[in-house]
Amino acid sequence: MKSLDFKNKRVLMRVDFNVPLDSEGHVTDDTRIRLALPTIRKVLDGGASVVLMAHLGRPRKKRLPDGSIDVNKFSLKPVAQHLGQLLGRAVKFCPETVGEKAEAMANALKPGEVLMVENTRFEPGEEKGDEHLAKKMARLGDIYINDAFGAAHRAHASTAIVARFFPKEARSFGLLMENELNNARKLLDAPEHPFTAVVGGAKVSDKILLLERFLNLVDHIIIGGGMAYTFVKAQGGRIGNSLCEEDRLENARELLKKAGEKGVNIHLPEDSVVASEFSNEADIRVVPSDEIPDGYMGLDIGEKARAAFRAVILQSKTIVWNGPMGVFEMSNFAEGTKAIAQAVAEATQNGAYSLIGGGDSVAAVNQLGLADKVSFVSTGGGAMLELLEGKQLPGVKAILD
Repeated sequence: MKSLDFKNKRVLMRVDFNVPLDSEGHVTDDTRIRLALPTIRKVLDGGASVVLMAHLGRPRKKRLPDGSIDVNKFSLKPVAQHLGQLLGRAVKFCPETVGEKAEAMANALKPGEVLMVENTRFEPGEEKGDEHLAKKMARLGDIYINDAFGAAHRAHASTAIVARFFPKEARSFGLLMENELNNARKLLDAPEHPFTAVVGGAKVSDKILLLERFLNLVDHIIIGGGMAYTFVKAQGGRIGNSLCEEDRLENARELLKKAGEKGVNIHLPEDSVVASEFSNEADIRVVPSDEIPDGYMGLDIGEKARAAFRAVILQSKTIVWNGPMGVFEMSNFAEGTKAIAQAVAEATQNGAYSLIGGGDSVAAVNQLGLADKVSFVSTGGGAMLELLEGKQLPGVKAILD
């Protein structure tokens, strides 16, 4: 962005405004909108007008009974109004994404004015990466900026294909996207050691590529959440009714073997908070993770595991955390995730670099008021995951090519 001249130009900007709305259409969490403000303001201050593109939800997969799209539920109009309040200036709204009206409204913009077009996913070609649609989008601006890191792993028309219709000198990352990529590089290029990866969530299958990648990067891997029980069973432990991917037991054994060969320490929870059913009101016990009785399932890490994991985190110089340690949305099984959040924050305050990579991990640090106590909170769970797995993100490649 630093090399671009914005004066009297129209900037087409892809942002990630996929935010939650209540039944009245009010934005309930505007974090993603606020994070895009520096890029929008920089462009406006440079003398440009701005045309914003974004998606909201999955309208084509959640159609009304007659097969039509629920415009009221998935329209970006209330998001545009909320953005206007944050910017302190009116944000015009176009009820179509591309077409004659969108082009006329974009062409009529004066420097300093902002227009948001309707949900890109209302267009059938968006998720297919349709080139014809991308060409129509490109008519809305002279310069293209992608600041939607949360959608950078999608090869959609508005995130990747549209960039082809702008010369290299007229396309760029936004400030948020640049910040995300720079922070990911701190993990991938020359991290300080000891380097610890904390990985949680339900399934090994969702994180197997990430775990294999970490074997070449880190000194310690802490595994929690439902996925831990596949590893416990792979080592011969009794896991009762805990979540287990039987078809991934061999993957788990292979990963443990490779870790041993590479000198990477894999830490599994010594004890677990178990319950008689998947409910906050169930009968709850704390037992060794490899001795879970029949009829019980592991839903959080126990106190011994929390203490052991905390000790590893506190002696680390670099930390990446992706995924909860338990069923974080239920209060009786949230303590493990909270303990990790607090340990990561404490390690950061002691000089470690920490990156929180999406999903419930981000929710945990936000709920505990620890977001400003860690080094970086990523806005893109899936995108950050794929970047850490070593994949090339289509939304990034499109700007660089």
